[in-house]
Amino acid sequence: MKLGITHLPECLRHRPWCWAWLCVALVLPLPAAAINDPVDDVDRAFAAGRFGEMAALLEPRIGTLAQGSSEQLVRLCFAYSKIKSYRKLDACLDELQKKLAAGDRSGGKYGSWWAKPTWFVTSRMPSGLMFGTKDWDIAPYPHIMRAEAALDLGDYPRALAEAELARAKLTSNQTQGNYFQIDVLGLLAMAHALNDQPQQARQHIDALARLDIASFGTSSAEIYLRTTLARALFAVKDFAKALEVISLDRTSGLRAMASAFAGQQGGESLWRWEELPRDYMRHKSELELGRLREAKAGFDRLLAQPQIADHSGLHWMLLHERGRIAEREGDAATAIRHYRNAVDAIEQLRATINTEASRIGYVADKQALYADLVRLLVAAGDATAAFDYVERAKARALVDLLASRQDFAARDTDAAQVTSLLAQLDAADTTARLQTDAAPAAAGARNRNLAVTRQAIRQASAELASLVSVSPVPTGELRALLGPDEVLVEYYYQQQDFYAFVLDRERVRALRLDGAGLEREVQALRDAMDDPASDKWQAPARALYRRLWSPLAAATKAPNVIFVAHGALHYLPFAALQDADGKFLLDQVGLRYLPNASVLKFLRPLAAHAPRPMLVLGNPDLGDPRLDLRHAESEARAVAGLFPGSRLLVRREASLTNFLKAAGQVSRLHFATHGKFQSDNPLSSGLYLAKDETHDGLLSVATLYSLRLDLDLVTLSACETGLGKVSTGDDVVGLNRGFLYAGSRSIVASLWSVDDEATAALMKNFYLKLATRSKRDALRQAQIET
Repeated sequence: MKLGITHLPECLRHRPWCWAWLCVALVLPLPAAAINDPVDDVDRAFAAGRFGEMAALLEPRIGTLAQGSSEQLVRLCFAYSKIKSYRKLDACLDELQKKLAAGDRSGGKYGSWWAKPTWFVTSRMPSGLMFGTKDWDIAPYPHIMRAEAALDLGDYPRALAEAELARAKLTSNQTQGNYFQIDVLGLLAMAHALNDQPQQARQHIDALARLDIASFGTSSAEIYLRTTLARALFAVKDFAKALEVISLDRTSGLRAMASAFAGQQGGESLWRWEELPRDYMRHKSELELGRLREAKAGFDRLLAQPQIADHSGLHWMLLHERGRIAEREGDAATAIRHYRNAVDAIEQLRATINTEASRIGYVADKQALYADLVRLLVAAGDATAAFDYVERAKARALVDLLASRQDFAARDTDAAQVTSLLAQLDAADTTARLQTDAAPAAAGARNRNLAVTRQAIRQASAELASLVSVSPVPTGELRALLGPDEVLVEYYYQQQDFYAFVLDRERVRALRLDGAGLEREVQALRDAMDDPASDKWQAPARALYRRLWSPLAAATKAPNVIFVAHGALHYLPFAALQDADGKFLLDQVGLRYLPNASVLKFLRPLAAHAPRPMLVLGNPDLGDPRLDLRHAESEARAVAGLFPGSRLLVRREASLTNFLKAAGQVSRLHFATHGKFQSDNPLSSGLYLAKDETHDGLLSVATLYSLRLDLDLVTLSACETGLGKVSTGDDVVGLNRGFLYAGSRSIVASLWSVDDEATAALMKNFYLKLATRSKRDALRQAQIET
């Protein structure tokens, strides 16, 4: 590909003063006579980059989507795409594709909206500025918009699928086809890169570079291609070439001038949404290439823009990069300030959707920001603040994972009120995230509305608020919730940075640990434990004892320890760690576990009402004899026999329907069944119960968040029931967390697939001891004796 401007007129290539005349020509609207249709308010809003206004003008003109023509719908869908109104976009594209399938191709006729060169603002055009005189087949364009939305939403497989559908619908119309081809190849490159497929991404980048731009017939083609190529290179982290391509663009000043001029026509221009990503790519590339002075000046200039705070998607990324520069300069205080502000920007919204993924081909790691801040706070000796941000990191991960849910239950809160508050939160969150042309005052009102809605949810249910917003419990309050004979140990790591935080009633201490090879060591122990007849597990068990416990022993004199794991440590049986003398950690201290420390606030005291019966479910009929658990059924019958009045459900009776009917009438639950966690879709993980005509049999994590139970104990005696999904912030979202929210005070869960005969013996021993001991002591003694 030729990145020069050889196909531009001679004046533009050799006489810089010609650019001034071009500037005048580009920012002045063409007379209506120059185009087939009169310029209307929608055209002006489009040309000015006021896409929110464009959508607002089109909606009443169209009425219902079904009433719109393809010409109207393609304009409306485009506006929704630009302001990131994903739900409206999806519905609009559905209707547009129906119109196209029915033969309505008016959206691609010459003289329609995108053939009106009212202003030259290339980055705002759906596929550059086009002066063709042929009909346009816009069939690929709905797939292009869907692919862009999928990139923003992190659904890279769908982005790839939609881009491929768009490519299949490209026509032989060379000008139009090649413009769409730029879109398609750029999307394929970015989606493959973000899906961790760099080789495939490179193939599409090479295809972009081979396009014959001279055949497009417009000077805007080179600019559009250059922008797309820069995004693709940025996606594969080829910062040197990305910066080279960006630096060849001589039109950014013209676009900014056009945007400023257009903004005078009423409302706010969308410069901050269209130009800012390009500038971010430039300065991020400079930083990665070690050009700190240029990167620092560029980021400072962007952060000084008055509208930048409204751009939540890039605002936190700019602050994070600016903090990294300060850290490299040795200015830890400034770095901490920028990191704190970046975290605040992240936590403004319920779902931190990566709204810039399709514009810059890059998804920044939010958890890396938290880790940078924790590292600097520990180094500064502020263990309490560092611990607070560890909890906030895990809360952010949990909120992200549950962001799509609307049917939470909440204790002591009316169900209708919960439904209403969640609907209000979703609407406020969506509105605050829209990239519209609203004036700063309107944007501020949107953010205030979001804050008011969050506060209403906190007042209604603090526990529900912890699932839909980052609402960590103050460290001082957590310390007060600890028992006088226990200490809390919370681990946190990101790459090689590994810390243990030790909380007791007096203070918080932070210890730096060795993180090298931690995940491999945990995996080695788990693999060795799959062979119970072998003693290979002892070496990794002792190595992990030295790494995880020996450095803390002097700081944890309490007889009982609460462990809060992180990352791979969620899969670690701490009780099996062994010192040099062969003594298990279980023999030294009493153990219990939490998914994160803030859960302490929501653990309820024992119920005051009279004890209620136990519900026991075992060996459900899953329709495949290979999945039968003979010893699990024996275990279930034995457990039910220990507690008079218990209800026993086995085989076909052990169904999800029967569970949902009975669970609210018991104080204890015991499951002896199969369970499996899906790392790619953790909310679909769960316990397998029998199918019936009403339910498919899966008691999923998602279902648990909509239940209101009153349980003293849940025992998950099943294959792999404790293996919860470790999310981005490493806060386990598994059955344990789900049952805690649903209303259980305690959970006993297996950590890996266990021989069901051995499990049956352990469970019977545990329940026998429970009559005279606490749950922690009963389980500990049963484990020691089994």
